[in-house]
Amino acid sequence: MLQVYRYLTYFLFPIFIIAIYFRSFINKEDRVRYREKIFSSHFKAHTIKKKKLIWFHAASIGECLSILALIEKIDNENKDINFLITTTTLSSSKLLEKKLKQYNNIIHRFLPLDIERLAEKFLILWNPDLVCFVDSEIWPNFLFKIKEKNIPLLLINARITKKSFNRWKVVSNFAKKVFNNFDLCLAANAESKNNLNKLHVKNLKYIGNLKYSASKTLEELDDSNKKILSNFKTWCAVSTHNGEELIVLKTHLEIKKKYNNILTIIILRHIDRSSFVENLSNKFHLNTQILNDNDLIDSNTEILIINSFGVLSKYFNYCKNIFIGKSLVKKLENVGGQNPIEAAKLGCRIFHGPYVYNFQEIYEHLTSVGIAEKVNNELELAEKITQNFENQTISTQKQVSLLDDYGEKILKETTLEVSGYLK
Repeated sequence: MLQVYRYLTYFLFPIFIIAIYFRSFINKEDRVRYREKIFSSHFKAHTIKKKKLIWFHAASIGECLSILALIEKIDNENKDINFLITTTTLSSSKLLEKKLKQYNNIIHRFLPLDIERLAEKFLILWNPDLVCFVDSEIWPNFLFKIKEKNIPLLLINARITKKSFNRWKVVSNFAKKVFNNFDLCLAANAESKNNLNKLHVKNLKYIGNLKYSASKTLEELDDSNKKILSNFKTWCAVSTHNGEELIVLKTHLEIKKKYNNILTIIILRHIDRSSFVENLSNKFHLNTQILNDNDLIDSNTEILIINSFGVLSKYFNYCKNIFIGKSLVKKLENVGGQNPIEAAKLGCRIFHGPYVYNFQEIYEHLTSVGIAEKVNNELELAEKITQNFENQTISTQKQVSLLDDYGEKILKETTLEVSGYLK
């Protein structure tokens, strides 16, 4: 089966090149760095011989944030280590460009396509001492090549949903060989642990979801914009998907019946949809502004659409009523949910729709400690937010403290497990 996979990926490689090249023209890929995915001449390996290198692969933004705290802790305990982070998405690269400015021993690259000869060349050039794949990132050519070179290989914060497990079941014998490459799997939740067990993973542990350990970002909005926002009642809808912005706008209109100075902040999951949402908002005759980096908020704005990457924490620190999207769209029922932990740890009160399958266990936990609430439509969402406006003294400090302690425990145990493979 491995040979079939290798022949198939090799045969499709020219098509992948064309697709990535096309995506670069429509701003789905970095217009310069997309070459890192397809040409070994652009791998730009940078290592220091006397230092060990840990390679972390995390697909996108959520996975990146979950490992930064782990990298910091390992770095604090082992000063002779360099770190390589690979990702696959444009948004993750923009986030890491901001986050990694303060580090001189952490490098970001895009992961090459899972083609055998690219995997081989990548490993030769970078020569990592330890490899950690994060979440559900399973690339067979890379995994088999890593094991051929006897490099310790870990799957951390592993997330194997029922849907992905059913896909692996179709090629069950191949799946067992693929997962058998891992020297250690740390499951992110109970469902993943159960599914990995069925795949006969040889060293499986369940510590908890590493996303609880992500460091708090204390970035603030600039004083000028905070002063403007102080004239409004504000709430924020984040990680929204197509169909949810209409619900958000209707929620705004419901709240406006009671609070005429309401301002709704929308942070899209994909900011290339900003103009579409602006046009949608204009149909309701709402004063709408797309806010780019360093822009000043207009004093008459009602709908503020954020057109920047990596700014969630600024708005979580300012605005404590947060709706998290990808949760009210029925067609996304089987893949619904976005990570609510950052908002929870920054003391926000969180609202979400019924479709949170991808983060079900986390939302259940946050609901049990009184941080998250489910809503089914704009009327329920407007009611909840209005209630919070009327009860400004409600504090989440106790719940946040519990989350911080839980995250620190997970981080400590995960660091211990990972560091054990550096000896």
